[in-house]
Amino acid sequence: MTLLEHIKLELRAILTNPVVTLTVFGGVLFYSFLYPLPYTKQVPRELPIAVVNLDKSQTSYQLERMVDATPNVTVVSRLSAIADAKQWFEEGRITGFIVIPEHFYKDLMMGKSPVLSYAGDAALFLVFGTVVEGLAQAGGTLAAKTKVSKLLIDGVPLELAAKQYAATELNAKPTFNPHMGYIDYVVPAVFVLILQQTLAMASGLIGGTQRQGNGYWQTQSPFRVIAVRTGVLLGFYYILGMFYFGASFDMYGISKLAHPSEMLTLMLPFFLTTCFIGILVGAITPRRELVTVLILLSSMPLIFSAGFIWPSEMLPAPMQWFAAIFPTEPAINGFLKLNQMGADWSQVSAQWSQLWLQAAVWGGLAYWSFSRNRTSNTN
Repeated sequence: MTLLEHIKLELRAILTNPVVTLTVFGGVLFYSFLYPLPYTKQVPRELPIAVVNLDKSQTSYQLERMVDATPNVTVVSRLSAIADAKQWFEEGRITGFIVIPEHFYKDLMMGKSPVLSYAGDAALFLVFGTVVEGLAQAGGTLAAKTKVSKLLIDGVPLELAAKQYAATELNAKPTFNPHMGYIDYVVPAVFVLILQQTLAMASGLIGGTQRQGNGYWQTQSPFRVIAVRTGVLLGFYYILGMFYFGASFDMYGISKLAHPSEMLTLMLPFFLTTCFIGILVGAITPRRELVTVLILLSSMPLIFSAGFIWPSEMLPAPMQWFAAIFPTEPAINGFLKLNQMGADWSQVSAQWSQLWLQAAVWGGLAYWSFSRNRTSNTN
């Protein structure tokens, strides 16, 4: 059998297998639109809240208007008791509430620091953070206005008072997440995981399907079968990878700072390692459907041990060892450094070397398992 004939057979094995075709093309394209869809607005806005005003002063009503004016929240009700606000919150009618205490205006005038109480559902961290940020901004603005008024009463010029109302001046400039949103934060990393898991499933499903019968994969050398299968899948996934890191990023306005050649270079050991993992899984699982189950179950541990959701240094040592075995952690960190942070190639050389080491180890395991499985089937 010539090499060209072997490539045609591998292409046929992929394109005529509906499960593999759906995983490779349907899954990757489907997730590129489905996953970022809920976060296209980046951060929540105009979340409904209630106000419990126990002070009833003109200043407290001014604070209510300032809270309602923030883009983060909108005041949908003014309640008279904290118990009513809790009931509304438990019924899901509001996402949070603010309590303005008694003697709020009096404490401000006497130079004391009144305590504003916020409440929200911390289980939904995006919603909770947005509510608290909006309420804190309104409270901080009122505090600044009060401080400036006192300075003016003390004879401080307006321009100087406007600069002295706070001990420090904050000048925040987001660097790697210019929109300060969810898409720029998580989508570039999750796209790497999607490419990895679908490629592993595709290569595993091909092997799992072929275990059930006889064909060219038993007449050719294991090295040649693995090499040709890997090369064909790499061709498909280079195209899908360029779509993910190119057109898809443009679609969602995600920054692209890396040179295309650097991205393509980093993809090579990443895709090789992932394909070898799939071949190994396909060779050791007794049934084809277990390939998908096993790889999907590994997704959550892999993404949470990758280091971008939770710092790697704060993970238990066994979890760090687990992450070092698979390409998820070095690939995600390498792609994020190159494409989102504008790192030089020398700054991802450690991830590049780690991926090649993993490719060598997983490639050896894939060769051993494929050869052993084919021998047992022949016997």
